[in-house]
Amino acid sequence: MIMAEYLSPGVYVEEFDSGPTPMQGVGTSTAGFVGVAEKGPSLGAPVLITGPADFARKFGGYLHESDFGDYRFLAHAVNHFFINGGSRAFVMRVAPKDATVAKAHYLKGKEGIVDIEAKDAGTWGNSVIVTFSHSDGSKSQILEDLGDAKYRLKSAVGFNVGDVVSVVGTSKEQFRMVKNVTGNLVTFDKKFDGNVVDDGLLPKVILNTCEMDAVVEFNGEVEKYNGVTFNVSSPSFIEKAMSKSEIVNLTAKPCESAVDPMDVIRQVFGGKGDEIKVSLSGGTIGTAATITDDDFIGKDEGPGSRSGIQAFLDNTEVNIMAVPGVVSPNVQLSLVAHCEKLASRFAVLDMPMASKTVTDIVKHRDIVDSDYCAMYHPWLQVFDPLDKKDTFIPPSGSMMGIYARSDNQRGVHKAPANEVVANCTGLFVNYNVTEQDLLNPKGVNLIRKFPGAGIRVWGARTASSKPLWKYINVRRLFIYLEESIKANTNWVVFEPNEIGLWNRVKRTIELFLEGVWRTGALVGASPSEAFFVDIGPNTMTKDDIDNGRLICVIGVAPVKPAEFVIFRITQKTGE
Repeated sequence: MIMAEYLSPGVYVEEFDSGPTPMQGVGTSTAGFVGVAEKGPSLGAPVLITGPADFARKFGGYLHESDFGDYRFLAHAVNHFFINGGSRAFVMRVAPKDATVAKAHYLKGKEGIVDIEAKDAGTWGNSVIVTFSHSDGSKSQILEDLGDAKYRLKSAVGFNVGDVVSVVGTSKEQFRMVKNVTGNLVTFDKKFDGNVVDDGLLPKVILNTCEMDAVVEFNGEVEKYNGVTFNVSSPSFIEKAMSKSEIVNLTAKPCESAVDPMDVIRQVFGGKGDEIKVSLSGGTIGTAATITDDDFIGKDEGPGSRSGIQAFLDNTEVNIMAVPGVVSPNVQLSLVAHCEKLASRFAVLDMPMASKTVTDIVKHRDIVDSDYCAMYHPWLQVFDPLDKKDTFIPPSGSMMGIYARSDNQRGVHKAPANEVVANCTGLFVNYNVTEQDLLNPKGVNLIRKFPGAGIRVWGARTASSKPLWKYINVRRLFIYLEESIKANTNWVVFEPNEIGLWNRVKRTIELFLEGVWRTGALVGASPSEAFFVDIGPNTMTKDDIDNGRLICVIGVAPVKPAEFVIFRITQKTGE
């Protein structure tokens, strides 16, 4: 240990790290969804959703089958994710190419002065109303006329360069723009007409900054922006203040002359009085015919400009993903490739609803061979609150909720099977044991109805041909271990690569894996049987060390599900 420099006699206390650094496991059940929605952003980062009501607020409600067919299932899937045990999800909207954004109507030639449009495309924007009303800003009285449009105020607090002000109490209201503020001395763009000085205790002549209030309303949601102006250098500049809106986008030109902001609104949108209501219109939700596989796959045009599945490259929290109801091989293979590339998330895939026979199911199953995904069938019968009738939805959303439920109740090492599917009244097809005998070895996880036991998930296999990775819980356990170790060992980077560091790293990982073993995730009667951690001369050469590589070899023995429970019974004969 390098000693600090000591210059005077005394007692010194120093702290140093010698023991293992505690590790905390990462999350395993945050879902990611991609699908068509009524509203919401279709470009940028996925949006966090914490419940069905939150989804409805940010992405709208259910879609009609007649409008969007097999693209309508996002709302159903998200709802059933939460019903079945999920608690956190990120959603990326896919919008039809012919969807349009609702906009405000302007008086001829006034476009570009104040433009207002809905945050994103859809008919929802036609219900947005923006109300502008007069608001009194900062007030003061003028105590002295210093000439050259310069005046001494009682207080110049709240008066900023670029603000439009008005003088009331004279024969007519006058508007001026602030050009300079020094203490309580304020210079305007030109001198006020007549005498505006009033140093009385109860002044009749008052100087006001001209401001207005803006209220944005949609479907019970209300956003209020008080004291906004057209002064671009002010924090209250209307475009800057309303950039936080989740309902509208507003752009505005800064005001270069002394005009009351409410007069600007009247000039652009028409209307009279101290309150102007502006309604948006022209928004359309688009049609399913313009949606293609590319919309779900998305484009990667850099951070903040990604769409579809590619938008989840900006997200580090999602662990399980689905594109509900979209069974195109192009989309499903893209989702699987995304999960394989990141190696930190698992894809849940739907089968085509119309695939009933074993032959049809196996044909679709064979499009992918990966241990980073699983396939489920058949579709689930649920109640559609929009059309007021039973309908069938893809199982992926419900399954991700079951993953979350199983993870929270038992742990990620528990296979998400033999679990009840909540809020499900039936299945599109009821498969029997003989059919499952053919489908289970192929990695198709069936959902089956059992008398007296409800509708249950009856499979726990990945869509992989590799025997070591055939179980969902084994792959997801390894994702959990790898991501937890990765997230908790950043402190190692740039540390001296020597035996002291090796011992600390080894002990840190051993303590973490021992905790995992105690939860029942690893087999073995003792930690030594459940895992090993090796770091040092056995794992690194001198060349590795010279090139800055620290290599730690870890082996774990994951538990496997009791997929086949066999009781061997024989007769016991008397001796």
